[in-house]
Amino acid sequence: MATTGKQLFTTLDADGTLTVAIEDVTVPDPTGNQVLVKMEAAPINPSDLAILVGAADLESASFEPGKFVAKVPEPFNTGSKARHGLKLPAGNEGAGTVVATGDSDTAKALMGQRVSCVPGNAYSQYCIADASMCLPLGDHTAEDGASAFVNPMTALGFAENARMDGQDAILHTVGASNLGQMLTRICKADGIGLVNIVRKDSQVDLLKKIGSTHVVNSSNDDFMEQLSAAIDDTGAFYGFDPIGGGKSVDNAFKAMERVAVSRMTEFSRYGSNQPKRMFIYGRLDTGVTTLSPSYGFGWTLSGWLLFPFLQAAGAETVARMRKRVLDNLTTTFASHYKTRVNLDEMLTKDAVTDYRAMKTGEKYLVTPWS
Repeated sequence: MATTGKQLFTTLDADGTLTVAIEDVTVPDPTGNQVLVKMEAAPINPSDLAILVGAADLESASFEPGKFVAKVPEPFNTGSKARHGLKLPAGNEGAGTVVATGDSDTAKALMGQRVSCVPGNAYSQYCIADASMCLPLGDHTAEDGASAFVNPMTALGFAENARMDGQDAILHTVGASNLGQMLTRICKADGIGLVNIVRKDSQVDLLKKIGSTHVVNSSNDDFMEQLSAAIDDTGAFYGFDPIGGGKSVDNAFKAMERVAVSRMTEFSRYGSNQPKRMFIYGRLDTGVTTLSPSYGFGWTLSGWLLFPFLQAAGAETVARMRKRVLDNLTTTFASHYKTRVNLDEMLTKDAVTDYRAMKTGEKYLVTPWS
């Protein structure tokens, strides 16, 4: 028998009108390898915000219970042309209890279990998920498991990618985030050098408490000197940046090149040939990525996304990563939440404005049944 429940949808029209609303939906019965999950908790990650809110003008938006309507300004509306007119679900990941299954053995084995899943429509009371992508949580709570996929697998992915590329040190430009704290614990456990960049002294203290040895505050006057010294000490010519816009990548490359030049025994007008690589994995800043011609001739900048990495890494590596996440869910991979909201509350002006700001350490958790 089909199940009914509430679900969030987001629609962007060609004229730039963004409508985000909670609707009653009928969820089909699971078939084959599918399971039906009664969702209990789902985080609002930066990767969810592009589709949920994007660049919408919230100040002039209209809000009513379970719904808001806003305008997306140019050029952001034209840049989102591919989704014009589509009514899309939102919420990459979450956790809940399996209440029905398809007829495959993999699906049936999950009946009644609490699982972490990646359904793509986690801001719902019920979701259909693929059993093979579900992680049984055992005795862990839904809140423990709500963020068990995106951030943990991304942080582990950075360490795996570094090893694949023969690197033993990483630079991370937003060190105090939930993901950044996970990466700090991973690198400490695995013996990987790590340079963390933060913006506040309190974030320096936070990371040092959990074992980070190289934390640099970008607000300090001697930031570039500190960053260069940390790179020199660790050999971190390889890094990950979730900011995207502005000068975060530029600063990293400049500091790497400063260290590389200091190690050269002969002058070269072209700078160093030390390989330097940065990956942009997010767009906390949607502005232009600034690059200046000062890094020598051995630098590479590219994008990094979790799912393509997992596909390239292969099933054996992914299984090993997932087991590590489950074994360390409340330690290495613990997530912390500032606020918990239900489906209607997540669409109030105060809530949307707050979580859209994406402040470090202020993650929201959606609890659909509260």
